[in-house]
Amino acid sequence: MGPSQELSEFKLGNVIGCHLCNKSIREISLLLNIPQSTVSGIITKWKQLGTTAMN
Repeated sequence: MGPSQELSEFKLGNVIGCHLCNKSIREISLLLNIPQSTVSGIITKWKQLGTTAMN
């Protein structure tokens, strides 16, 4: 996935759903085929803002 590509709201929701089901960042990355750094960033932003909006 290139840096210019954005994840859909559905995929962002999947990341948060997996996180809430106690999956590790590595497991989420493998399940959804997303880099671990991206998964980590999504979870961090969600914790800070309480939303998956990536604007």
